[in-house]
Amino acid sequence: MSTLFAADEAKLLLDAAIKGDMPDDRGRFGPFGGRYVPETLVPAFDRLEAGVKEHLHDAAFQAEFQRELREWVGRPTALTFAPQLSKAWGAEVWIKREDLAHTGAHKINNAIGQALLAKRLGAKRVIAETGAGQHGVASAAACARVGLSCSVYMGAVDMERQAPNVDRIRRLGAEVVAVETGDKTLRAAIDEAMREWVTDPNGIYYLLGSAVGAHPYPYLVRELQSVIGQEARQQMLDQAGALPDVAFACVGGGSNAIGLFYPLLGDDIELIGVEAGGTGDGLGQNAATLATGTPGVLQGSYTIILQDDDGQVQETHSVSAGLDYSGVGPEHALLQATGRVKYISARDDEAIEALEELCATEGILTALETAHAYAAARDYAEQNPGKRILIGNSGRGDKDMPTLTKLPARIRS
Repeated sequence: MSTLFAADEAKLLLDAAIKGDMPDDRGRFGPFGGRYVPETLVPAFDRLEAGVKEHLHDAAFQAEFQRELREWVGRPTALTFAPQLSKAWGAEVWIKREDLAHTGAHKINNAIGQALLAKRLGAKRVIAETGAGQHGVASAAACARVGLSCSVYMGAVDMERQAPNVDRIRRLGAEVVAVETGDKTLRAAIDEAMREWVTDPNGIYYLLGSAVGAHPYPYLVRELQSVIGQEARQQMLDQAGALPDVAFACVGGGSNAIGLFYPLLGDDIELIGVEAGGTGDGLGQNAATLATGTPGVLQGSYTIILQDDDGQVQETHSVSAGLDYSGVGPEHALLQATGRVKYISARDDEAIEALEELCATEGILTALETAHAYAAARDYAEQNPGKRILIGNSGRGDKDMPTLTKLPARIRS
């Protein structure tokens, strides 16, 4: 069941998660989560937590949020049966299409929810971080929608490989701040955004893009992204006549995956999260945090992180910018530790091959992040013929064209 808890303790923790009793009052998912932040940010986090408690499940807020999801984001997103993949894999393959949401990914669900919250909390401006660029695009669009200025921090490496999204962010009226420090990817962008927040914690709202960081962000993002799994569950019953046997989602920080998995925790469904296996198993060659990481504190949360024997956080590698992160959301750490969700990895070349197969068979250009989930689902289908498979398609792959066009012809063919 678990390598961290005894079976009875794991069951108690999982039951609490299923019932919605996590995080607890301290922001803990079992031993994970919590709040480890600079003293200067404690009042800001206290205000945010109070605001979340006051507004998130308030009827007026939810009415506005649901209206924006429906009329602006374009929800519900489609559930698509994949006949060609199903035939090729010997399985029944269904795809939850977050690529069809406004701005092209699941990130918009969280961005518009937090932008509405920022407005209620009296923020003067919003800052955000981004790796693949989709959260940056979503934040820029959401802030434009509610009338707030927005600055997006993005690593210089990610700016190069996600150039189309950099242009989209700017065209949506937001400032893009290039981060040249650290590994110049997502972790560095989060660090710089946090430093900026410290300079004006009263006037700035930090719109965090994944289910990571200090409490209440993992909870807040999960609640806003759970619309994915809620819709997918009902759509499977309506269109397939049954729930899936297994559901797959890619995992970087983990907002797309927790959004799909959380409403399915109480069902008899195998849940599999897929991390970035990169080019190898060594530190710095991948971003497979849950597969090879150890417990530690990263950017405000006690979770599983990639660190060396001295506790130094390590740089990561993935062909997908959105999975290129040294940590993971604390709720995912708990779900792995209790045995409820299985976390595996897919390597760069496997993800690229899966992306090409999906394009050729179903006419869907998925994001490189989600391509990892397709690679793992294909392997699963080979070992488990005839299963009903649900794949969370986190976003579309237009943003990845600069990366894809640089690949050798033998890989693209």
